[in-house]
Amino acid sequence: MATHRTENQFLLQGSILAVASLIVRIIGLIYRIPMTRIIGDEGMGLYTIAYELYSIALILSSYSLPLAVSKLVASKSIIKEHRNTYRIFVCAMLFAFVVGMVSFLILLFGADFFATVLNNDPNVVLPIKVLAPTLFVFSIMGVFRGFYQGKNTMIPTAISQVIEQIINAVVSIVAAYFLIMNYSASANVAAYGAAGGTFGTLIGAVAGLLFLLFVYVVYKPVLRRQIRNDRTTYLESYKDIFKMLIATISPIILSQTVYHISGVIDNAMFGNIMATKEVTFFDNTVFKNTVPGSLYSTENVRVLLGIYGNKYRNLSNVPVAIASAIGAAIVTSITAAKARGMDGVIRYKAHVAIKFNMIIAIPSAVGMGVLAYPILNMLFPGSSQLDANYLMLGSIAIVFYSLSTVTTAILQGINKLRTPVINAAISLGFHVVLVFFLLKFTSLSGYSLVIGNVTFALVISILNWISIEKYLDYKQEILKTFVIPTVSSVIMGVATYFIHKGLHRWTGSNTFATIVSLIAAIIIYFTLLVLMKGATEDELEDLPKGESIIRFLYWAHILKK
Repeated sequence: MATHRTENQFLLQGSILAVASLIVRIIGLIYRIPMTRIIGDEGMGLYTIAYELYSIALILSSYSLPLAVSKLVASKSIIKEHRNTYRIFVCAMLFAFVVGMVSFLILLFGADFFATVLNNDPNVVLPIKVLAPTLFVFSIMGVFRGFYQGKNTMIPTAISQVIEQIINAVVSIVAAYFLIMNYSASANVAAYGAAGGTFGTLIGAVAGLLFLLFVYVVYKPVLRRQIRNDRTTYLESYKDIFKMLIATISPIILSQTVYHISGVIDNAMFGNIMATKEVTFFDNTVFKNTVPGSLYSTENVRVLLGIYGNKYRNLSNVPVAIASAIGAAIVTSITAAKARGMDGVIRYKAHVAIKFNMIIAIPSAVGMGVLAYPILNMLFPGSSQLDANYLMLGSIAIVFYSLSTVTTAILQGINKLRTPVINAAISLGFHVVLVFFLLKFTSLSGYSLVIGNVTFALVISILNWISIEKYLDYKQEILKTFVIPTVSSVIMGVATYFIHKGLHRWTGSNTFATIVSLIAAIIIYFTLLVLMKGATEDELEDLPKGESIIRFLYWAHILKK
């Protein structure tokens, strides 16, 4: 028991980051409500296009650098080589400075190409240029976050994320409002509104970086003491560290690029293919005063991308934040276990991480699907049935993205860095063919993007699963990880549907009915999960505040002695 609690410290650290990530995603949802009202679905469509391009450039600074630095720092910290960990930090910072500056300049001066040639929409230029400096800021911030994570603490990363998002939310709303007011007579007013949102992203990133710098100043005396007490006889040369950094970061960049480039490809295909097609009956309810037989206009495409990116993707990504946090924590944890040759511990950590994620992801998908229309109308009043249909159809992606995220992290933790690249590339190839076919030869329109989003993560999950079984000699437990959570979620979904329907009819308030239904759904699901033995007392004890949870369950007579 004690050993398991010790080995599951990554769950504690991951949970800290998960809570922060959920707070960040919730703030992101909340501030997009006034943002959508200010700049509309068209403006949010421009924001989505700009952000997808930015996300590709951000892969190095936001995803790859923290992961690579945390892996290298963790491998040295576990054997108390503090001088080498500091050398890794210095090399990574120099690397980030150069690459971040290059990325910033490419996005700044290539904005016209990315907007007009790639996406066939020149109005995206301004939001892209405003976003460009954020790449440099995130590059530096990524090294700090990776360094702290390698030292086995997620707290600085978690707090910086929350600060970053709060500032982002406030500045985005204020900037979007003032730009819309000042340029209301402009033909491309939506572009100015989107630029206000991207300006908020920049200022938020600066605020997060300032906090991480403050933490470093406070931590510096401890770091100096560790370096003074370090008795390591062999110091890694800076040349060797750069080689290790590049060797570690290259496959991670490739993996994340393939993983995230699907959104950019989808936007490009959607914009170019839909411009040659007639508006379908699926979309007639969204576009007002559409002439029968008319082609999709640029404005139509922006609106659909705004609904897909701002509402469907944004909402479905909220639960996936937990998987991302657990993934970030488990890479460091598994790297440390790998350095010690503890294969049994690695298998145990993989089991816990996958099960923990499925216990959260499966009910999230069911709940999001059942309450799609009520949730959307609570957050974005006036949402259409089309918006809800995207979310109902695509909510299952929550499960597959959670699974693919955590399994990718496990493979990276055991140094199989190329495997996720290959798996993601195979999935991307299938994804591009599928989405192109659906857009070109069917009338599914935006539904094609939703279907592609689901299948992309599904294929990666399957391939990663096969790879983990192969490299770890690992067999995933099925009943308690997938079957019981699914059965509990289905029962919860049925109950939640009728609870919402009854409350809405009784009170006439969708917001009240939705909030109460969500709370009821959580209680019903976890009660069923425990009653059906989907989570044992030992596993509950491993969770943060596990003993308090167990005491409450005994008090409520859900657990019995």
